[in-house]
Formats: sequence, C-alpha cells, structure tokens
Amino acid sequence: MASAPRSGSRTGASADDRAAAADDDRSTRPPRERAADGRVRGDRRGADAADKRRHILDAAVRVFARQGFNACRVSDVADEAGVAYGLVYHYFDSKEEILDTLFVERWQLMLDAIEAIDAGEASGREKLYAVASFIIDSYRYSPDVMKVIIVEVTRAAHSFGRQHLDQIRTAYDRIARIVEAARGDGQFKPDISPDFVALCFYGAIEQLLSGWIFGSLPATGEEFERAKELVVETICGGIEAPSTTRSGLLPPQ
Repeated sequence: MASAPRSGSRTGASADDRAAAADDDRSTRPPRERAADGRVRGDRRGADAADKRRHILDAAVRVFARQGFNACRVSDVADEAGVAYGLVYHYFDSKEEILDTLFVERWQLMLDAIEAIDAGEASGREKLYAVASFIIDSYRYSPDVMKVIIVEVTRAAHSFGRQHLDQIRTAYDRIARIVEAARGDGQFKPDISPDFVALCFYGAIEQLLSGWIFGSLPATGEEFERAKELVVETICGGIEAPSTTRSGLLPPQ
C-alpha cells in the first residue's frame, strides 16, 4: 500500500487509489430490484454509504485514541477500517475533517442532552447532577470517543479547540442558564455568577475525565458514581441558598 501524505489532503490520493475505492464501493452494492414498470426500488446505496462513513469514523476513533491525532495518517484509518485508502477520501477531505465530524457529532449530543435536562421540572442541583451524569457516563461507555474529544479538541487551545470555541462556549452557556434559573427562584445564592459556576462545574468534570484518560484516577463503576456526587456536592454546596433543603446528594428516584 502506498504511503499517505501526513497532510491528509485529497490531492494525496493517486488514480489507482481512487479506482480501488470505486471498485470497493461498487462491489458491496446490493443488486437493484425493479418493479413491474421497470423503475428501480429497494436501492440501498444511501444507507450503504452512511454505514461505510460510520465505519470509517468508528475506526478513526480507535486510531486517534491509540496513536494520537498528530501521529497518525489517513492510511492508518483506512487500515483500521479495512477499506481502500482512497475510500476514506471518498467520504472525507482529510483527517482533520474526520476529527471535526467526530467532535461536532459528540458535542451536539451533549448540547441536546443539557437542553433536554434544563427543560425538565427538577431543581437546579438535580439538573446539574443529570448533566454531570451524562458527561461522565459518556466516558464510561465510550472512553475512546471522549479521549479524542478531550485530548485532541477541547484541550487543544491553539488548533482544534480554537476552531470550535463557539460550540464549546454553548455548553458553558447552557449550564449557566440552569444556574441562572435556580438563582432566580432562590435555590442558589443571589450574588453568584452563573457563568463562573458553569466554568467551575465543567472544569471539574473535565479534570476528572483527564484523570481517567491518563490513568491517574481509578476508572471503576463505583468511582464514576462517586465522582458524580462529589462534583455536584462541591459546586452546589458552595452556591445553594441557606434556606435550600435537600435529602442526600442524589436526586430522588
């Protein structure tokens, strides 16, 4: 297999690579079925393309998590996925686009989750616990994805992190909105800054994720559950109004 340029640009794919990609794509297409009037039906090309694209993204997660984004090449992703090198370029212009896609997909899931949590009727503490649970469980069940997001994007201040500042800030803004609402109805102290609380809240969670990623903290189910409680207790314990009453760290079941 010919070596791939590190830049990952589309121009690095040779004519042979593209021919192989086309053959690979055609060879996996199911036969078309035709109705009595001769029109094609049951065409699964769109679904097949989505499946292949997903397969490449999943392979990229494993490669980026194992080797680091800067140390790997598009050909490494192709090898991991078991597809022709040129086929990766059929779906993505570069490895940078692959990383961008992975980040946007995962980050949007979190943004949607925070918005859904905020739309509920729970208290401010309970909503923050639910947000912490979502993020920590995302690492618990998809550690490679979260490792790539944290190491290669949100902590990459001079590269991908800077490109995605708007999306990153949206997460802080939505957490701050939860805090602002709880402050408004007297659950949290009136003199707190929702933006600062959101920064501290997410920052604490990201430090936990980093600890698990780099092996400095034990990554067990018990520790994950304990971390959720400790983050919420640490933050809410300092910002709740004196009159706020609760029964335990966990929200009621």
